[in-house]
This record gives sequence, structure tokens and C-alpha cells, in this order.
Amino acid sequence: MDMTTHSSPPTLEALREQVKDCQDILLANLVMMAETPAPTFGEEGRVRFLLDRFREAGLDHIGDDEVNNGVGFLPGPDGAPTLAVFAHLDTVFGTEHSHAMSLGPERVKGLGIADNSLGAAVLASLPHLLQRLGIQPQVNLLFAGVSGSLGRGNLGGIRFLLENSQRKIDQAICLEGAPLGRLNYTALAMMRGEIRVQMPDEYDFSRFGVTGAIVHMNDIINRLLEIPRPSRPKTSVVFGSIQGGTTFHELARKASLRFEVRSEADEVADMIESRIGDILLEVQARSGVDISLDKIAFRRQGGITFDHPLVQNCRSVMAGLGIEPKIGPSMSELAALIAHDIPAVTLGLSNGHQVNTPEEEVEIDPIFTGITQVLGVLQSLSFPGDAA
Repeated sequence: MDMTTHSSPPTLEALREQVKDCQDILLANLVMMAETPAPTFGEEGRVRFLLDRFREAGLDHIGDDEVNNGVGFLPGPDGAPTLAVFAHLDTVFGTEHSHAMSLGPERVKGLGIADNSLGAAVLASLPHLLQRLGIQPQVNLLFAGVSGSLGRGNLGGIRFLLENSQRKIDQAICLEGAPLGRLNYTALAMMRGEIRVQMPDEYDFSRFGVTGAIVHMNDIINRLLEIPRPSRPKTSVVFGSIQGGTTFHELARKASLRFEVRSEADEVADMIESRIGDILLEVQARSGVDISLDKIAFRRQGGITFDHPLVQNCRSVMAGLGIEPKIGPSMSELAALIAHDIPAVTLGLSNGHQVNTPEEEVEIDPIFTGITQVLGVLQSLSFPGDAA
């Protein structure tokens, strides 16, 4: 069922001013959400906070599940389709770090603030904003904060929700803290892995010329760089991090490499993954060292088209707010929705800086434009027959 229109809501600038008038609750939710640590597989505190906000807003069917997803439901008219709004709750920072936020006149600074504390805080605030601003979308709204999205989480939270939900989801919006203008509606094929090289316990390190794990890893990297990567479809291999050894004068017994294969075509990503496996077997057989590959995460390519009504609706609202769309593929929750044939987009909420570093921050004023963007899409669903 088509839930979107091509028209832009007529009062977006006025709506933005109303959203800005709610900045106290928005910034309070943002700081409280961001100061609650939520490493992947440890999102319990944020789930509790999210569900408390849902209860205050009077949502129905509020609860969590076995994998720490938190959900709430706002019913629409009888027989209405369901639009889901998702945000991932986890960040790349663990509980050993300080999550104190610094709130200035123009920016909020702190660990995970852009990825994805802002998205989670806006999700927590949306039911209250809909009530306060009198927006009544003519759809059912499912709000879900999902766990286990990053790294080894491999989108586990949203995959579990989609596989076990008793409610049909017709379309979806995923919220990310940054950047404002982000508009994803396709997903890349992706394989994320970690290669480990370990010298066997019986290895004779006293022999002259023994090289150690780092040199063997270097050999592997050189071989990986030789794998043909087509320009069409676009394909890349990203080396994210490398570790090995302990000091200057001791040969490294262990080394590890974290990498990611990305491609616009499933078959190309599969080919590269197969070639990587062959390279590791060959290097192991030749060197006598132990080599393993841990496949951490995967995605399949897919998505909706540029002219899909949901994409057109988002573009129309963006144009009305003066937002320049930043269109590109995604490997976030969108990929899980695509795998379930659910039309979906990912939208960014503000301008982020130094994302996933200790200096991470977001600009405050663009947040109100980002939220208005989301509300504008939902508001347009209330007036399916309106003209531009």
C-alpha cells in the first residue's frame, strides 16, 4: 500500500520554529541518552530510558525483547499501514570510557553523540513532539530502538525484530545522527572480517632469519591488494586496523587485520571473499603459521529506486527545508529492511564532526532542521491528497 505522496508539507519553516521551541526536552533527552553507555551487546540502560519516554508519551505495546530492542506503538486509523521508525542504540565506545557530555551554545560534544546517540534521542522524543505539535499521521507508527547494530553485532537487533514481529511493516525510516542531508535508499554488498596470524607454540624463534607474525601479515596484505577490483560495479577493500607484537626487540607471535569488502554487486563481493580464503590457505601452507578468518558481518546489495514514492517524498521535504541531499548506499539497518523487501530510507539529523573519535560532536541548530525533516515526512502522510 502506498503511504507517501509527492507533495511537500506547506508549513515546514513554521514547523521548524515549533520544533525549536521544544529544544529543552530535545537537548535533555540527547544528553541523558548520550551519557548512558551503550556498547554493542550492552544497551540495557538506553533501552530503559527509551521505554520510559515511550510510557510518558502514552504509546501502546511498549516493551523489550530477548536481544534488547525497545519498542512502542502509536496506532493510526483502522486498517492503516504501518511505518516503522528505527534508530540503533549502540555506539563503538565501551563502559570503560567517560560518557560525560559537553553542551555548548552551538555544539554538543561527547563519545558517540553523532553515532548514534542523537538518532536514539530523536527516536525517544518523536512521540512527544507528534503530540505537542498536533501531527496525526494516517498510518500506524512503530518506534524501535534496536541493539547489536555495529561491528560484531551485525544488525542482530533489527534482524531479530523483523524475523519475530507479529506486525507487518509496510515502510520504514532509519535515523542516524549525521550527516544532515543523508538520504540512503540502497545497500551495498559487504563482508567484514578479521584475519589472525599466530606463530605455532613449537615454532623455533631462535633461528636466524625468522620473521614473525607481522611479516606474514604483510605478505597477506600485499596479496589482498593484488585481487582485481572492478570499477564497475564499484568495489573496494578497506583495511580498518592492524595490530601485532608487543615491543621493539621481540618477534611478534600474533598479528590481526580488520578489513571490509564493499561492492555494488553481490557476486563481486562473493568472488573477493572466496579469493581471500584461497590466499590465506596458500600463505598458511607455505609458511607453516596458523592463519584464521573470522567473518564478523555481512550484507547483501539491494534497495528501492530514486523514483520510489518514499524517496520522492523525502526529497520533497528536504527541498522545502533547503537541505541538499547526500545520496549514497548504506550498510546500516537499511540493509536488514531491504533483505525483508521493506521499502526504507535512512535520514541524517545534524552535522557531525570527528565521528567515532574522542572529539566527536554535533551542531545543535541543524538538529531542529533534521527533526523537522522527519516530522515533515510523517506530516505529509496525514494529508495524502494535498497539493504542493
